[in-house]
Amino acid sequence: MKKIILSTLLLASFFLFTQCNSSKGTTAKATKGVKFIQADKLSTVLDRAEAEGKIVFIDFYATWCQPCKMMDKDVFSDKNIASFFNENFISYKVDAEKGFGPNIAALYNVRAYPTLVWVDTKGNVLEETVGGTYHTELMKLAEQALANSGQ
Repeated sequence: MKKIILSTLLLASFFLFTQCNSSKGTTAKATKGVKFIQADKLSTVLDRAEAEGKIVFIDFYATWCQPCKMMDKDVFSDKNIASFFNENFISYKVDAEKGFGPNIAALYNVRAYPTLVWVDTKGNVLEETVGGTYHTELMKLAEQALANSGQ
């Protein structure tokens, strides 16, 4: 009986692990910089942030957006930015023109790209900015979002 229970628990643990790392759960996008998770639902991201005691950073982008590409190449790849963001935030990149992105963008009234938004675990906006943002300004906004969250 103990072997059956143990086997069931191991199998359940394996299933949960693979689900959390599948495209239907949340996964970290493999990068050397800021680790953006992938998820089909904002609620999944908010739940993860709550479980980890972090707030959420959302990067709303469009594939044609040149400032968005600049931020990916020059800002989000910076090791200091990446270290700070990976330690303090659940980072979530949303293509605001495809899939589930337009619905999430509508929630936050996104009208231009990139739009960067920090939210608490309930989805309330703590800080936001529109347009390409370089290192110093991004860090200032990130620190202000943390201060606004009380963390």
